[in-house]
Amino acid sequence: MVIFVDMDEVIADTYGAHIEVYNKDFNENLTLDFFHGSEAWHKVPKDRQQSVRDHARNRGFFRNLKPIANGQEVLKKLSEKHEVYIASAAMQFPNSLEEKSEWLDEHFSFIPWENRILCGHKHILRGDVLIDDRSYNLKTFEGRSLLFTSPHNVNTTGFERVNNWLEVADKLL
Repeated sequence: MVIFVDMDEVIADTYGAHIEVYNKDFNENLTLDFFHGSEAWHKVPKDRQQSVRDHARNRGFFRNLKPIANGQEVLKKLSEKHEVYIASAAMQFPNSLEEKSEWLDEHFSFIPWENRILCGHKHILRGDVLIDDRSYNLKTFEGRSLLFTSPHNVNTTGFERVNNWLEVADKLL
């Protein structure tokens, strides 16, 4: 089985990083619950929205992300039984290509560089499973689509949903 796995909000906690940077920059104490059902920049005051949108342009943003709980263990097991590829949009932000590659070396070294697809659009992917937090990536995928829960997609319907990596393990291992 060929499995494609997104990075941001699937194995890397970008949402948590946005909140951490925002709280530091604006001396706030916002939590994940505050952002339930929306993109991070939609919930902050209008005069701060561009600041949140620009986080991903800051050097170090992608390099310093925390791994999503249980992702490393489950992906390790999946990679022992299946062909696992990391497929991440990495062309939009200047630093993300290099930083995502370095991040994968540190946190998912068992996935070789040959199995890392750092791209623009994911509509080119052909395989059995795509695990992603963005419904627009799943809509065009011809295999089994698993929507990985993130605050921005909690109201999205029409896809098979997984809320965490233990649920992914139950479905694919």
